[in-house]
Amino acid sequence: MISVRLINLISVGVFGMVLSAAFCDILWTRKKIFAMSGGIAAILLFQGIIYFGVDPDIVEKLYPFITHLPLTVLLCILNRKCFWPTISVLAAYLCCQIRRWLALLIVAIFAGGSAMQNMAELVMTLPILLILIWFAAPAVRSISRYPILLQCLFGLVPALYYGFDYLTRIYTGLLLEGGAVAVEFMPFVCSVAYLFFVVCISQERRTRSRLEQTQAILNMQVEQSVREIAALRESQEKTGAYRHDMRHHMQYLSACIENGQLRQAQGYIQEIYSEIEANKVTVFCENEAANLIFSTFAKRAEDSGILMQVKAGLPQLIPVSETDLCVLLSNALENALYACMEQRKKGRAGVIEVSVYEKNGKLFLQIINSCGEDVAFDDGIPVTNRSGHGIGVRSICAIVEQYDGMYAFSAGDGQFILRISI
Repeated sequence: MISVRLINLISVGVFGMVLSAAFCDILWTRKKIFAMSGGIAAILLFQGIIYFGVDPDIVEKLYPFITHLPLTVLLCILNRKCFWPTISVLAAYLCCQIRRWLALLIVAIFAGGSAMQNMAELVMTLPILLILIWFAAPAVRSISRYPILLQCLFGLVPALYYGFDYLTRIYTGLLLEGGAVAVEFMPFVCSVAYLFFVVCISQERRTRSRLEQTQAILNMQVEQSVREIAALRESQEKTGAYRHDMRHHMQYLSACIENGQLRQAQGYIQEIYSEIEANKVTVFCENEAANLIFSTFAKRAEDSGILMQVKAGLPQLIPVSETDLCVLLSNALENALYACMEQRKKGRAGVIEVSVYEKNGKLFLQIINSCGEDVAFDDGIPVTNRSGHGIGVRSICAIVEQYDGMYAFSAGDGQFILRISI
């Protein structure tokens, strides 16, 4: 029985030290592996000297000083950090309780004694260690790259349990005596840790949501910029082509006039004029960015058989930045165009009516478009379960809220209405 207990003590020591190293974010070179192996062997040798040379029972009481402290120092040297290696050792100590509790469960089921517990712990050591290294260690190591506050929250429960276990079970008998404070302490810690976890996850989720919205807005800005550049490049290329061909046009018209073919010359001039008009940016208002966006979507609507009417009264200077205006109009018109295209697929008419103007330093926008009867809302915001959709609406809301403005979405009688005031 003594030999089984001794082997079990060695196995739990190796279990905790190897798991501590696995939890620590270290690039394991051959030199560091040799150093870690030598450190584990030295710690085990020191334990053996005290176990056989002094008193076997005192090993457990001196464990923090003869095992955990030198192990922490060794990991700090290998990791070149102090805080996370300490948490790794505490977390590994907490994980040691898994094998201990499972062994106690086996003993309780089969009514065994200390020999069965030692044997059960010994048998479960390697499988549990491999499972923790394979599944848990990568996630634990990733936390070492988080802000120091999250590292502290992660290490809180292992640290409290470490102090609780030694104070109530090893150095005193408070836990075995059944003191209410001692018995209820760890459930209290679990409750507090759970609440901290919920708060942190909620805050992390809000932060991630804001980052996703920002990323979506940036993506829309990039897409719109690409469209604007493409439109400008196409316009420039056509202008260059017209300039290059102007000499030929003039020669042809001159020949028509010299030969008295005035009707043919007039028709040719009208043809060139129509071609130029079809490719120019339509002027809806004084704002150049708005004109470019309206022209782009008007052309897309026309190509899709959708009627788009624009009433715009925007000056060049408005209370919204040009990039935000581009994202706002592009998202709203993209959603309107998509809804109308869906109606066209069903054989129904698609109409988009845009009204935008500036008054008293405020920008007002209203877009009415054809839609189906199945528009869903969540707290006044239209929602969809289509993959990749819904980002535009969130971007619109984020921009309006950024300017402390107001937005309203509504649907009825086959029409979807967006109203914005910034």
